[in-house]
Amino acid sequence: MARQKIKIKKIDNVTARQVTFSKRRRGIFKKAQELSVLCDAKVGLLVFSATGKLYEYASSSMKDMLTRYNQHFHNINETERPLELQQENSNYAELSKEVADKTQQLRRLKGEDFQGLNLDDLMQLEKKLEAGLKRVIKTKEKLITNEIAALQKKVDYSEGSQMSMLCKGKSPLVLMDSDIAIQEAVSSDSTNNVCSCNSGPSLEDDSSDISLKLG
Repeated sequence: MARQKIKIKKIDNVTARQVTFSKRRRGIFKKAQELSVLCDAKVGLLVFSATGKLYEYASSSMKDMLTRYNQHFHNINETERPLELQQENSNYAELSKEVADKTQQLRRLKGEDFQGLNLDDLMQLEKKLEAGLKRVIKTKEKLITNEIAALQKKVDYSEGSQMSMLCKGKSPLVLMDSDIAIQEAVSSDSTNNVCSCNSGPSLEDDSSDISLKLG
């Protein structure tokens, strides 16, 4: 008859749980001792019971085992840290070189630091400057075009306002160039008419002439 497999779960009965703990603890300590002897391994076990009591087994000194354990993880951390630091140093070196290269390119574009450049380098720099100048001119033309368009909108709006006020029979607040020219012409004609009137004979002179003739 096959032996029934015991299901692993917490034992509810306190007495049975303590008995099982005692048997299993002795069994695992025996297995640890056998492993140490058969395989020449350094084995250390720490077990705390449900009541907090400590049980330990060590193939050598437990203190030496714990010291070796702590030293092992300390060495691992020391080994991994230089790798991380090395990666950070590598990234820093790449970024520093990139900054230096960009700074040198900027100085050359400003007409500085041509030392070490051969003819090909100077020709490449000339092409970059020409391309940059074209972009500057294009950007300037775009800005000027936008400004002209904005001013034209203001002029169109002003002309529309003037026409609207004229249609409503109101005097425009701002005269357009054509209106100013018309008013100047009208004013000039009025002045000429006044002058011509003033230059003609007066009524008193006519009366004098008539009286002389009659006398």
